[in-house]
Amino acid sequence: MSVSLRGRLSRWLALQTMAGLGVVGVVVYLVIALTLSQRQLETLTQKQAAVQGLLNEARGAHDATDVQHLLNDFLAGHDELSLIVSARDGRTLYRTARALPPPAHTRRVDFALRLPDELGGTGTAVMRFDQQRDQDLLRRLAWTLALTALGGAAVVSAGASWLVRLGLTPLRGLVAQTAQVSAQRLDRRLDGAAQAEELQPLIGQFNALLDRLTVAYGQMEAFNADVAHELNTPLSTLIGSCELALRRPRPVEELREVIASNLEDLRRMAGIVADMLFLSQAERGQAARRGAPVSLAALAWDVLDYHDAALQEAGLSADVRGDARAAVDAGLLRRAVSNLLGNATRYARSGSTVLVRIERRDDGRIAVEVQNEGVAIAAAHLPRLFDRFYRADPARSSGPLPQGHHGLGLAIVAAVARMHDGEPCATSSGGVTRIGLVLTAGSACSTESSGS
Repeated sequence: MSVSLRGRLSRWLALQTMAGLGVVGVVVYLVIALTLSQRQLETLTQKQAAVQGLLNEARGAHDATDVQHLLNDFLAGHDELSLIVSARDGRTLYRTARALPPPAHTRRVDFALRLPDELGGTGTAVMRFDQQRDQDLLRRLAWTLALTALGGAAVVSAGASWLVRLGLTPLRGLVAQTAQVSAQRLDRRLDGAAQAEELQPLIGQFNALLDRLTVAYGQMEAFNADVAHELNTPLSTLIGSCELALRRPRPVEELREVIASNLEDLRRMAGIVADMLFLSQAERGQAARRGAPVSLAALAWDVLDYHDAALQEAGLSADVRGDARAAVDAGLLRRAVSNLLGNATRYARSGSTVLVRIERRDDGRIAVEVQNEGVAIAAAHLPRLFDRFYRADPARSSGPLPQGHHGLGLAIVAAVARMHDGEPCATSSGGVTRIGLVLTAGSACSTESSGS
């Protein structure tokens, strides 16, 4: 379930405001309550001392009536105070005229005092402070602070909602820009000029994603066109051959030749489909099934034996330099090395030597490269050598690829490298070209031209 960012921010700001105002309100309440309590205690202490001093120094008071008049005058205007004075024998000499408040609403202090000799000389007093007014004040203060916190939270929530809506206006513009991007308009990019600084990384990443999608979409369209072109030629040949063979009765031998020719084209098409299925599985993240460590040089010699006839026909010799043991998918690696040897055989200068180089690098990765001598490949073509159906030689870009080679060999090499957590690599300089793969994960292999 989607949650509104404006609603979420408004609620959180309202809660934080209410919590903040609540803390302030509690502090104010406690400070005022403590101040009132101290004032009550100070009042009782002062009045206690005053009553003790008044009766101690009252030379003209000789009976209870005199004491009552004296204390009435003293307590005049102090309605919050009540006083009871008792003689030593328990007689009540003075009691405040008004009714005493309930004990729960009073603060009490008991003390001894000196009375006239006629009244026994000494006595006790109970003074109470009526807290009702202070408690009413604190109650009103508590309600005021609580309502203030709630009202402040409501105001902040409303203001935050408006401010968030105002702040999200550029984001809505960004959404409108995003809506204009489609498969037919992949050239459009998000304009972050009016966006907040916090959104700039997101805009940059989104535009970078669009760049990658544009490249991928272009490759997909080119790939579809290449597949259609590669399959169209043998299909047209098959259809024409079959139509021609069916126009009139033909001898069995002639039909046999037609079927054999058609079978060759069908096998070529089956090879393209099989390679496409393999590349599709590799692109979905299928990993290599690594077996026990094997000698890569021995594996390369096995592949060289398979290509011996083709090498001799092209007037080439071959050799393996270096060795390393690694846990690899032997079948996949043989396929990759075979594709590399087939590529080198087609473009190597007659009379030269094709080398399979195997070396363990300082970072622990293993490079398997096939080197041949011939026309150097331009640096601009090197990064794209492993694209499907890519042809570095423009002179051959308009015609079909050589028989049996349908432009997916190096793409399969790159796929095998990725399935072994590695990457393909290619260098070409001074008439020497090295194309291969680096096993295990690591930084990308340089594709810039360099000397051999």
